Amino acid sequence: MKQKRDLCLCITCFLIAFLLTLSGGRREEEALAARIAPEILRFHVLANSDRSDDQNLKLKVRTMLLNSIYEELGEKASLEETKSYVLSHKDSLEKKAEHYMKKLGYDYPAHMELTNCYFPTKTYGDMVFPCGNYEAVRVKIGEGKGRNWWCVLYPPLCFTDSSYAVVPDTSKEILRSSMDESDYKRISRESPKIHIRFKLAELLSSKPKPTVPKN
Repeated sequence: MKQKRDLCLCITCFLIAFLLTLSGGRREEEALAARIAPEILRFHVLANSDRSDDQNLKLKVRTMLLNSIYEELGEKASLEETKSYVLSHKDSLEKKAEHYMKKLGYDYPAHMELTNCYFPTKTYGDMVFPCGNYEAVRVKIGEGKGRNWWCVLYPPLCFTDSSYAVVPDTSKEILRSSMDESDYKRISRESPKIHIRFKLAELLSSKPKPTVPKN
């Protein structure tokens, strides 16, 4: 009986320690997000529903809007210019999305807003953005009750083609220059160059040459 009680106590202590560790890690991520969030603008698209056709439509609207925004802004737009463009072109972008959906056979309204919301931890190429609150351009399609899609609008890290998820060097430089170096290293997953040495080659090269007996 005592052994069973001790085992239950050990399991309980382990679970408490595990949960405290998870909680501490999450708090650290959220603290990091709070420091870097002022330099970042997310992009968030909510589908009308979880039906496969609505989910496919969400991705098509996403691609169309991102192409429109980036084409108008160009590559050198700042964070404030990006926000200003979205706010000043909100109505035209909504109408453009609705017209696009009607051409595809859907009569859904589109609502765009600049808001602040919570995002889970997300990886983009070799960059990892911690969970926390970020400012975001949110696009709601129809009822907006389906699975959502998100990315980083500024600096440009939105990948519409998952097979080409490589963060542009220009975006990395924007991030590096806009935040503390230690924070940048924490969100960057750039792999250090690894020099592979072949142990057999080392052994052969370091092995002393045999002495040739003299006649």
